[in-house]
Amino acid sequence: MTTDSQSYEMSTPTLIIGVGTEYRNDDAVGLIVARIIEDLAVPNVSVVEESGEGVALMHTWEQAERVILIDAVSTDAEPGTIFRIEANREPISSKLFRSSTHQFGPAEAVELSRALHELPASLIIYGIQGSRFDFGAEVSDVVRKAADQVVTRILQELTSSFLPSMTEL
Repeated sequence: MTTDSQSYEMSTPTLIIGVGTEYRNDDAVGLIVARIIEDLAVPNVSVVEESGEGVALMHTWEQAERVILIDAVSTDAEPGTIFRIEANREPISSKLFRSSTHQFGPAEAVELSRALHELPASLIIYGIQGSRFDFGAEVSDVVRKAADQVVTRILQELTSSFLPSMTEL
């Protein structure tokens, strides 16, 4: 666990990347969070949506200094569990993204960017444990509630210093 924290002024532009697929049920949660933040029109915040394909993610964040990425994860945790990872400070476990439809997804994009020394100065990943990743367009209630909690945490981060390292919230 990291004890020092970085503070960012509101004037530091932030890129929010919502990752997901609308037609794989809980996999859409990253898109939902991004859309809520975009609707709030937060100053100095840009919002984009991505499918989770690694090369596209690397291209999206290549000019950004501060990035917050939100995606569904698939672990042994209870549905709705929220993970927060400071990707520029610690490796990303590919086990978090087991449900990815891409061979080269978010975890691999982070680690390749790290190896190439091309990570943004700050890259925070919020992973929300999903329960259903099959075909459909229904996000479960527990995952939707977790999405609201992540929106609140991101808004707090945009105005304050970052929390400690990898945390299960």
